[in-house]
Amino acid sequence: MQPAISGSLALPGARALDGIGRFRPGFWLRHLGLPFVAYLLLMLWLAGLHGDLWLADHVYAMEGHAWALQRNAITEQWLHLAARRASTAAWLFAVLAWSFAWVRPGFAAWRRPLGRLALSVLLGTALVSWMKSWTGVHCPWDLSRYGGTQAWHDLFHTIAANAGHGGCFPAGHASAGYAWVALYFCFADLCPRRRWLGLAIGLGAGAVFGIAQQLRGAHFLSHDLTALILCWGVAVLAYRLLPARAEAAA
Repeated sequence: MQPAISGSLALPGARALDGIGRFRPGFWLRHLGLPFVAYLLLMLWLAGLHGDLWLADHVYAMEGHAWALQRNAITEQWLHLAARRASTAAWLFAVLAWSFAWVRPGFAAWRRPLGRLALSVLLGTALVSWMKSWTGVHCPWDLSRYGGTQAWHDLFHTIAANAGHGGCFPAGHASAGYAWVALYFCFADLCPRRRWLGLAIGLGAGAVFGIAQQLRGAHFLSHDLTALILCWGVAVLAYRLLPARAEAAA
């Protein structure tokens, strides 16, 4: 007789039924509409009213009018290179866990949430990387304002005209952390009471990665926020459009 693996190892409160109202009215407003409005308001200040420059000016002055932390061991080796590898390793672990769930019948309820998590992280980071390839926005350290050689251009003008020929918008490294906001929806299926922990993990990782890059002069805050809203949008769409079978039947 096969032991009840799912009962002994499943997360507390695990269930396969609509943990956060996927099919209820207001889902799109709460999970996509309101976050997008907040993003637009912040971008109005950061990009439209030059809040990006105001913040970067203070960071640059704080470091002695140079990007003193650009080659720092902590910001470059640990919070950039090692952190990126850690995010990749976490994604591979999610894929392995998803594969394991497919060969163990007791973990059948984990298959769709884990698969959706791996897909969301992959698509979120890929979308950010694709946008970086054509937006043409320079990093702060490239600008003559901060010791570089390139002239500063308004974000929206740069994207429209592809004037800068840079590759720094949105923030690719921050997306390696922010993509894990998809844990919110993974936990919503497996243990809805822990979904806020999943969201905190993704937001915390993205914030740490993003701030480290801002201290190095690699990105403005608007670059990080754009990476966040893209990763969150991918996670929302994946959760809404790829329900678990039990939820679809319900």
